[in-house]
Amino acid sequence: CFRRKKNKKRSKRQHPLSRIKQSDTPHFMTIRMMKNAATMVAAFCFFSAGIQAQPPAEAPAPVRDARPAASNAAAIPSGTSAPASMPAKQFASIGERPAIVFDAPSAKAQKTFILTPQQSVEVLVKLDKWVKIRTAENTIGWVESSALDNTRHTQIQVNVADIRAMPNPASALVFEAQRAVILEVTGAAVEGWLPVRHRDGQTGFVRKNQVWGE
Repeated sequence: CFRRKKNKKRSKRQHPLSRIKQSDTPHFMTIRMMKNAATMVAAFCFFSAGIQAQPPAEAPAPVRDARPAASNAAAIPSGTSAPASMPAKQFASIGERPAIVFDAPSAKAQKTFILTPQQSVEVLVKLDKWVKIRTAENTIGWVESSALDNTRHTQIQVNVADIRAMPNPASALVFEAQRAVILEVTGAAVEGWLPVRHRDGQTGFVRKNQVWGE
């Protein structure tokens, strides 16, 4: 009987974990849940920081047209010729007799003025027996083609032009020509100087930029 009582006393001993009350169990679970929640928050913050640290995506480069640019010639429709360059000015001289200038290419048109012999004019239009001309004074009209001469003449367009013996400003002065004096051109220009002859027979060189009609 004594042994049985001793065994009963041993059987009444409880395990240390069994001392935890049931009221303590919810508190123990709450701490555990808080630890899990803290772990999740830390992971979320680390993931968010990783997303913000990524560099922004670069915008796609613009697509360039690889086709060659069309030339100006391609813009001209087929069958259409390109505009021609302006021709050089053409000059002529009035013949041995004065020429009547009309306002239209007709002998019945109104007479506007008269040009003196050997006067230099610019040829603008040739129409059958008539020629449209421009003078050094920028007056325009029509003259008969028979009134023009093939002899080359030029007209002084400055107040006084020096006619030199050679195409050199340091050469001897032959004579001085006043504005509107007409000189015959005897050859091609040489370094900006034009060989000329006066109606009195004197010859020399005049600067090309001092005359009109060449």
